[in-house]
Amino acid sequence: MVSRRDFFLGASAITAAVATSAVSRVSLAGIPEAVSQGSADTQPPLQPQSGRPYNPVVTLNGWTLPWRMNNGVKEFHLVAEPVVRELAPGYKAHLWGYNGQSPGPTIEVVDGDRVRIFVTNKLPEHTSIHWHGQRLPNGMDGVAGLTQPSIPVGKTFVYEFVARRPGTFMYHPHADEMTQMAMGMMGFWVTHPKEHHPLISEVDRDFCFLLNAYDIEPGAATPQIMTMLDFNLWTFNSRIFPGIDPLVVRHNDKVRLRVGNLTTTNHPIHLHGHEFEVTGTDGGPTPLGSRWPEVTTDIAVGQMRQVEFLADEEGDWAFHCHKSHHTMNAMGHDVPTLIGVDHREMTRKVAKLIPDYMVMGERGMADMAEMQMPLPDNTAPMMTGDGPFGSVEMGGMFTVLKVRKGQAPGDYRDPGWFKHPAGTVAYEWKGELAKPARSSEAGGQSMPLKQPPGEPVEVQVRKPSGHAGH
Repeated sequence: MVSRRDFFLGASAITAAVATSAVSRVSLAGIPEAVSQGSADTQPPLQPQSGRPYNPVVTLNGWTLPWRMNNGVKEFHLVAEPVVRELAPGYKAHLWGYNGQSPGPTIEVVDGDRVRIFVTNKLPEHTSIHWHGQRLPNGMDGVAGLTQPSIPVGKTFVYEFVARRPGTFMYHPHADEMTQMAMGMMGFWVTHPKEHHPLISEVDRDFCFLLNAYDIEPGAATPQIMTMLDFNLWTFNSRIFPGIDPLVVRHNDKVRLRVGNLTTTNHPIHLHGHEFEVTGTDGGPTPLGSRWPEVTTDIAVGQMRQVEFLADEEGDWAFHCHKSHHTMNAMGHDVPTLIGVDHREMTRKVAKLIPDYMVMGERGMADMAEMQMPLPDNTAPMMTGDGPFGSVEMGGMFTVLKVRKGQAPGDYRDPGWFKHPAGTVAYEWKGELAKPARSSEAGGQSMPLKQPPGEPVEVQVRKPSGHAGH
């Protein structure tokens, strides 16, 4: 973890230069430096040093973009460029992003701020930026060809508008959108209230991240941009479990989670051990009368969800997408179900030709989490991550909420595994077992057949190989 002080000390060393072909040297003097970030670790919250005060957010496996004040205007500099993103330790992808990372840095402002964003294009093609969910002049909306000309390669454009309402938003291209978003171009935007808002609570910890997905073939590093649905990497902020940082909170903290979905399908995001309320969307805070306790909220494509809860249960609590195949990691889905198939004879024959050959899936997929199957270079193993009791058997869109009594206010460091009080962990039963009750009947029918089948039929179940419509 890099401290805020260390971050700023190193900022000059990692500053990305603006292309000299974009603007004149005179103009360059008027552009704020383009701060870049190479680490995929969660950075500490960026406390505002100028402008109106606010309680900053923490971007999961990300960071907040510094700004400068210029005659009362808050100025930022985004650089659209190819980046190398570490999806998990040792596993890197060649993506497109902003200021050295994908997703790009979070932008934080206050309701009523006049904001000026310089956008320099270092991609191999033109681009634009759409400020998703914002109220702004039509010519600042960022739809290439409709509301503005595209930003050519090597050029810098300026967006300027007033942040007109508090809330949770995103930014992403609206030029060659399928390619550029599939390559990872997106970022978070938070507009804080300038004063107490009756529908926006004060919280102790405020986290944000984006849902995104990639199709990267084993051994490769560049996403398949033409994939529509059959992705193999489902991520929180372009990170896959176990490479996703935990959400560390103090016991009895009021916690806010802001989640945006820029994948091509919905995601039911589920929290263990606590109930939350949906307190906001990209349309703004939700009315008090519309809120009810939930443990899962479904986030559709292009939507934001802001949820809040009281972290009053100690422990290490799972937090994940509830679509089961979104918690696996890099694996294609055109794999037949082989449970119950006897592979012994075939395995002996194949092993003579391929000594490292291993059977996959004949007893379920849990074996994949524990065996060390040889993988192509730069490939993430599926369903990995060791917990205090063994393999967690998860991947992709999965992380852990760590609630601790001893965590200091403002301390986001990982406290390690939870120490369970005696007698509070599930254990093996050593005594005698009563015979379990089982049903021998199929149950009744509301409309019985007049001619029931004479011979019982054994059905072989096989999951569909595709994921159309998911």
